[in-house]
Amino acid sequence: MNVTKPDKVGIKKRSIIIYGIIICICIIALIVASYIQFYARINIGKLMGINKEQTYGNKTDEEKEEITADFLGIFNNSIENIEVSNNNKKKDEDKDLVYTAYEKKETKQNSYDVEVHIPTINIENQVVQEYNKEIEEVFVNMVDKVLKSENRNVIYTVDYTSNIQNGILSVMIHSNFKEGTKAQKVIIKTYNYDLRNNKEVTLQDIIKFEQLDEQKVQNQINSEIQSAQQRVKDLEQLGLSIYNRDINSNIYKIENTVEFYITKDIIYIIYPYGNDSNTSEMDLIIL
Repeated sequence: MNVTKPDKVGIKKRSIIIYGIIICICIIALIVASYIQFYARINIGKLMGINKEQTYGNKTDEEKEEITADFLGIFNNSIENIEVSNNNKKKDEDKDLVYTAYEKKETKQNSYDVEVHIPTINIENQVVQEYNKEIEEVFVNMVDKVLKSENRNVIYTVDYTSNIQNGILSVMIHSNFKEGTKAQKVIIKTYNYDLRNNKEVTLQDIIKFEQLDEQKVQNQINSEIQSAQQRVKDLEQLGLSIYNRDINSNIYKIENTVEFYITKDIIYIIYPYGNDSNTSEMDLIIL
């Protein structure tokens, strides 16, 4: 009987190829898993380029004007798009991740008119503790000062909005302070926190997460700030005094931009000059 021996060389080559393919698949899976873990907000569809059409950065001028006009309408003193999966982040289980911690409405004739809704972020984390500390120092302490004022005709209001989108908690607080005939002062503070990775989120992070062209976004910011400053110059020729912008200032660089808010398919980039000066002037960039 003739027995044909297996082709050991052929089997060995096939085994090497098969093992090689398996190893490559494992390596690719590890890379993808690591990428998704690092950029937790990017879903598989977006990663593979089959996600729905990107709306950030593609809005028409008419859409931007409408969103800008409705800006104050988004401050509803609540949190939207609550994701149950993030409930384990709560410091107080019985309350929302963002809730109204201080609320007051009081009027004293010729002295003050106060209506405030001031939030706290319900997360046990050092970064968030710093957020809450700033909120108290900037907004709550001002209420105490106003309530002690006499015959100053002060109007002070505070409202906020917040939401969770793809694991990112975004909070924005708006305050308006007006004393007698002095200039109105508007302060806007924002806080953006990655619930999955327990860290602060920057505008640069969001641009990367949403796969936007950073230079294109920077060009849009520069263009709109230049247009705003040109309007200032035009008004000055009419004898009106308006807040002047330094279009060459580093505050307009993406890496230095700290006030932004994310909701639904909108990214608001805000330059609120009242945060540092007595003015209600601000620039709002819509992506």
